[in-house]
Amino acid sequence: MIEATTTQLRKTALNSAHRRMGAKMVNFGGWDMPVEYSGIVSEHIATRTAAGLFDVSHMGEIELRGPQALDLVQFVTCNDAARLTDGQAQYSGLMTAAGTFVDDLLVHKISDGHYFLCVNASNQDKDFEYIRSAAIRFSAKVENSGERYSQLAIQGPKALGILTRFTRAPIASLKYYHFLAGEVDGVRALIARTGYTGEDGFEIYFAPEHSEKLWNALLEAGRPEGLLPCGLGARNTLRLEAGMCLYGHEIDDTTTVWEANLGWICKLGKGDFLGRTALQAQKESGIRRTLAGFEMQDRLIARDGYPVLAANGQKAGGVTSGSPAPFLKKNIGMAYVPVESSAPGTAIRIGIRSQEALAKIVPLPFYKRPR
Repeated sequence: MIEATTTQLRKTALNSAHRRMGAKMVNFGGWDMPVEYSGIVSEHIATRTAAGLFDVSHMGEIELRGPQALDLVQFVTCNDAARLTDGQAQYSGLMTAAGTFVDDLLVHKISDGHYFLCVNASNQDKDFEYIRSAAIRFSAKVENSGERYSQLAIQGPKALGILTRFTRAPIASLKYYHFLAGEVDGVRALIARTGYTGEDGFEIYFAPEHSEKLWNALLEAGRPEGLLPCGLGARNTLRLEAGMCLYGHEIDDTTTVWEANLGWICKLGKGDFLGRTALQAQKESGIRRTLAGFEMQDRLIARDGYPVLAANGQKAGGVTSGSPAPFLKKNIGMAYVPVESSAPGTAIRIGIRSQEALAKIVPLPFYKRPR
């Protein structure tokens, strides 16, 4: 964590509301954010069984406009944005020339000449400068527009029913990873059927001055249904159960899409893009390490950064994320391990303080929501 006083941290429009509600606040990537309200476990379970409401207004937004906006998106990201129709989104990677991650992001196609990117909070300014520097060769304008948006995520099996009360937009027929423009409680918004929890739900982008109105309205309507306000702690355990990568943990500028098991977002056949040559070469030569999921075989917890040990006791990899899984009631994690140790069922050892704890490789994701 960055050492800083609250006055030096960036704040979402809901900062005062979080403090009035007694949320435990932490420094997250330079933002003063709620990590929990009633408790990580209760918030996690509420999202899995009913609904959770998250303030994710710290996330960054970057907009690309112009006749070559698509060409710019295609050049800096590894997925194929040409496949998108208006109102469709895709998960992608913002790539370095070495084929590693500047960031991961969501690309939303508003129209042929307008793309809306949602990026990680701590990376927004870096991502903006990176894309702007690449835009020199394209007829496209890049806007760092994060200050114009707040973002709420309502997630869980009851999210649709709760949100439907506040909008006439046809969100029930909205497919996963699609979005539309509409109103939520009279507020103009972009409503996307996306999320970072492994549950059905929506992410809502709107002007910051309406934040408390929408936050309070959704909380009040959802409370009888079991909805809870949720912090970043539950968001992290939910995404871990769902096997979703977190920038700075599973992916960063030292990891490639092949190593991170994200080959499905890398479309080498789409044409030239940053990192394509390096990624093609690595695909042909093969990788030495890969991201894998594991379950602990005893009651110990493998935390982020703990070493995965080889037979000789030397470090052979590392835990990227590790935690108890509140819904699954297991201790789980993800780690980079040698390819030869990555098959499900393989036993691995993890250094936990002065002990060597046993774990077993298991398929990802750990959790899939009922359909």
